[in-house]
Amino acid sequence: MRFSLQMALMSANTTTGPPSSPVHLLLAHGAGAGMTSPFLETLADRLASCGVRTTRFEFDYMARRRIDGIRRPPPKMPRLAEEMRTILANLPVAKGQRLIIGGKSMGGRVASLIAQDLYRANAISGLVCLGYPFHPPKKPGALRTAHLAALSCPALIVQGERDPFGTPPEVAGYDLSGAIALHWLPDGDHDLKPRRLSSHTHSDHIVAAATAIARFVDRL
Repeated sequence: MRFSLQMALMSANTTTGPPSSPVHLLLAHGAGAGMTSPFLETLADRLASCGVRTTRFEFDYMARRRIDGIRRPPPKMPRLAEEMRTILANLPVAKGQRLIIGGKSMGGRVASLIAQDLYRANAISGLVCLGYPFHPPKKPGALRTAHLAALSCPALIVQGERDPFGTPPEVAGYDLSGAIALHWLPDGDHDLKPRRLSSHTHSDHIVAAATAIARFVDRL
């Protein structure tokens, strides 16, 4: 069976939140889990309760996995960026809604790579990343931050303090644009999950992430 991106566009997306919301967030998944991961499901529900309309979608490789069950690695960034641009171009957005793009981990990185061009073209109003992969785990020198230095698109990065892809001391030394706001969650890992004996809970952190996103998009 030949699988096409158009098939993914038709089937691999889901929208939550009030249609009358002033903002619409297009949210991409991470490298290993799709749009129905417990993390994204819970986050989307919390965002809806904050009045944010959210569309989650799956890249072609993940949508294929849903059909045939075969695990595939994600393609290179240029291919993923092209797919996200196509999905964005086909996204139904209500008149007057401000469009925001973003994602979890890899999905946030993809969104960040296309955000500047889209912002300059007045196609989006902002960028949201959750657990941004500043570098691969245990490879702090392999930075994925060059494009973030000159970013003028308003951006929010929600990050756990224990994230192996970028901790507060590491990120403090990066050359990041002043357009980027960082929201740190105490003791959170890459999925914003704190340790079992922490005074915080995963649910608390997802609520905090949704609240931070809602406040961010409300100011755009």
